[in-house]
Amino acid sequence: MAKKDSFVNMVVTLFVITAIPAVLLGFVYKFTKEPIEQAKKLKLSNSINLVVPGASTAEIKEFNVMPETGKDSLTFFEVVSNNEIIGTAVQTYSDNAFGGRIVVMVGFKPDGTIIDNDVLEHSETPGLGDKASKSKSNWNSQFNDKNPKVFNINLKKDGGEVDAITAATISSLAYVDALQRAYEAFIKYYNSSDIEESKVIEEIDEQTELETNETEKGGVE
Repeated sequence: MAKKDSFVNMVVTLFVITAIPAVLLGFVYKFTKEPIEQAKKLKLSNSINLVVPGASTAEIKEFNVMPETGKDSLTFFEVVSNNEIIGTAVQTYSDNAFGGRIVVMVGFKPDGTIIDNDVLEHSETPGLGDKASKSKSNWNSQFNDKNPKVFNINLKKDGGEVDAITAATISSLAYVDALQRAYEAFIKYYNSSDIEESKVIEEIDEQTELETNETEKGGVE
């Protein structure tokens, strides 16, 4: 009987020991979830406004675009002011960074020129790969005002025009990979949109011409 009571006491004790931390964690999560989400939204908003100045006072259309390379879609933030697109912020990524995935926000003008860019998330080595972030160095400013159509976004060692971060080649390659993924998706999306728009305009013109011809024929008869 004593052994049975001892076993029951042990089970109760273990239950209490595990239940209390679980309850406490639940309360902590409940009270910190909203502030964490708000902080993420603020960081995202600031990042969009950084790479596309004026975004904070404009209309932003958010949608996803699947790149030709990579397993996840990219998030586009199309910034519209006075019914005109003034720029598009693209949240892109690379899984080739030294510390795993690196997430980058890059802003494009309608013609594909890079406005600005910065790191959103990374796990790179302090003092080395983390220099890709604006808070650590001005390394990523070399991409600003460059159009990948004419500016070779590859490291100089690979025949491109980009200076690598000193002693952080892998991080540099990953950043370049993220920018290339964003640019290719940007060009593909907006070129296909222009093509579809042109088709619609052509169809309208053809229909108008057909109606005009029929009207003229009717007048002759």
